[in-house]
Amino acid sequence: MAMHTGSAALRVVVTGATGALGPAVVRGLAADPRVGTVVGLSRHPPHTGHPADPRHPADHRDTPAPERVRFVRADLTTEPDLAGLFAGADAVVHLASLSPPARDPAATWRTNVIGSDRVFEAAAAAGVPALVHASSVMAYAPGPKDRAVDECWPTHGWPAAAYPREKAYAERLLDAFERRHPGVRVARIRPGIALHGAGAPGQRRRFAGPLAPTRLPPGPLRALPDVPGLRFQAVHTDDAADAFRRAALDRGARGAFNVAADPPVDAALLAELTGARRVRVPARAARAALAAAFALRLVPTSAGTLDSVLSLPLMDTARARGVLGWAPRHSARAAIAALVEGPGAASGERP
Repeated sequence: MAMHTGSAALRVVVTGATGALGPAVVRGLAADPRVGTVVGLSRHPPHTGHPADPRHPADHRDTPAPERVRFVRADLTTEPDLAGLFAGADAVVHLASLSPPARDPAATWRTNVIGSDRVFEAAAAAGVPALVHASSVMAYAPGPKDRAVDECWPTHGWPAAAYPREKAYAERLLDAFERRHPGVRVARIRPGIALHGAGAPGQRRRFAGPLAPTRLPPGPLRALPDVPGLRFQAVHTDDAADAFRRAALDRGARGAFNVAADPPVDAALLAELTGARRVRVPARAARAALAAAFALRLVPTSAGTLDSVLSLPLMDTARARGVLGWAPRHSARAAIAALVEGPGAASGERP
């Protein structure tokens, strides 16, 4: 792995700096001695006491931040001078997205597609030499559950769900961008489903809706639907963030990188970690029940999202391990346990 060895401190701009992955990526970059400044862009930046761009004053709650980090308020879909915000950056890490569940496909399209396109073009206009884009396992076309596929697997997404469709479209935009700007080093990180203990209550509510408890009740759950095809990969957000850090700072990191931890997550593992009894439910019945609950606004997750998860291929992470020198510190079991049990559940466990 050929990491940056220059003496000058690097400047890295991170979009979506306060989102699901952003805080971990910002922390990881700020802790790297090669990085002098991390600029975090967010529509809702925290107030850290550090200097902010006067065009976008931050007025949110006080939030501690590393000394080398400053936050700037910016909406990627409307900011008139994105190139100015990227000026002087050695790398742009584009994390900003609206992920499922979401009920407004126009809003997700504006952020995930139009916003991404604006970031790509602004990075080129600013002369940024490296662009790292947060793609997703969701960008992949349906694939096998019994073997892992590499980064050459088609990225057509699942057309009936907004997020996979948008992530696939962003990949096509990036293909065209690379042809127009061959001098920009482009890396695409395709993480599995990213989970983190610190955000466990919020993540549960995102997928289960307002009825989801802040902390799961003691004792076993009554039943867990066992839907055919439910087998996917997860990754702890800290481990995903490490891949983004490596891709941003490694001058040899180009192309796509699958990022996920073992073991694959299925109903058996979920039942083990929750103490639930598995109940076999046909995919058609699960889809119908979820569609009805979604229509009644009982849950925020659509049937299309379920279909996309059931179609996901398993990813081979050999390229990230070999080129980036990346390896997860947390197993998928630990990441799921953190989601179930809350902060601290995943600490210290290695895959």
